[in-house]
Amino acid sequence: MLDPENIKIVFFDIDETLYIKHQQHLPPSVHTALNRLKQNGIIPAIATGRSLCSFPKEIDELRQSLPIELFVTINGQYNCYQQQPIATFPLATADIERLVTFFAHHNIDYAFVSEEHVAVNQVTERLDQAIRPITDRYIIDKDYFRHHAVYQMLIFYDESVDQMIADSGILGDNFRVVRWHDFSVDLLAADGSKARGIHAVLEHFKLKPENAVAFGDGLNDLEMLSEVGFGVAMGNGHPELKAVANYVTDDIADDGLYNGLQALGLIR
Repeated sequence: MLDPENIKIVFFDIDETLYIKHQQHLPPSVHTALNRLKQNGIIPAIATGRSLCSFPKEIDELRQSLPIELFVTINGQYNCYQQQPIATFPLATADIERLVTFFAHHNIDYAFVSEEHVAVNQVTERLDQAIRPITDRYIIDKDYFRHHAVYQMLIFYDESVDQMIADSGILGDNFRVVRWHDFSVDLLAADGSKARGIHAVLEHFKLKPENAVAFGDGLNDLEMLSEVGFGVAMGNGHPELKAVANYVTDDIADDGLYNGLQALGLIR
C-alpha cells in the first residue's frame, strides 16, 4: 500500500487528467489539489505528450501561478526543471529524412515537434481537425527538421492505414507509433516514452520509483504508470490503463484528480 510520507513527486498527464480538452476547461479543484500538494512538500510535475509550446492557456496559467517547474514533455523526450533541460532525446536527422520521404511518397501528412514549435508539412482540413485541439499555433515548414532538434513526429492517417505502415517496415526497430486521435498517431523512438523521461527525472533528484506517483488516462500513460511506485488511472481513462493501475479514481469531471490525491493521503 502507498506510504504518503515516502512520496516526493507526483506526475500528472494533461489532457483528460488535469484538463478537459474538448471543453477547454480546467476543473477548479485541480489548482486547489496541486497547491495543497506543494504545501505538503511534494513536487507536482507535468508528464505529457504535448510540447511546452502547445500547452493550453489554462495549463500555462496554472504552471505560472503555483508555480509548476518540473516537466516531462513530448512523451519523455524533452525534460526540464526550472527552465533548464534535464535530459533530451532528439531524433536523428537521417532517420527523419527517411521517414518524410516515405510519408510524402504515400501522400501522408506529418508534423515535427520540438520544445519551441509544432511544424506541419502542409495544412489540410483533416490535419487541422486533429491538431487544433492540441494547438492552433502550429507553423508550416516541411523542412523544419533540417534546422531544429525534433523530438517526435505526428503522422496523420486513420486506422485503415495502420496495417500498411506495419507491413512497410518503415518503423523498423527504431520507432513506434501510438494512436491519440482518429486521424493521427505519435511517432517516437522505440524506447521513447514518458517512462524514459520520468526515469531521467528521478535520477536527477536522486529518487527511486517508490518515491513517485503518476496520474494518467491514456495509452501513452501505460509506461509511465509502470515506471513509478504507484500508478493512478482516471475514471474516464482507457480500460487498458485502468487494468494496470494501482488505483482508479473518479472521472476528471467529478474532481477525480483531487479525490484521488485525497484518497491516497497525499492531501487533505
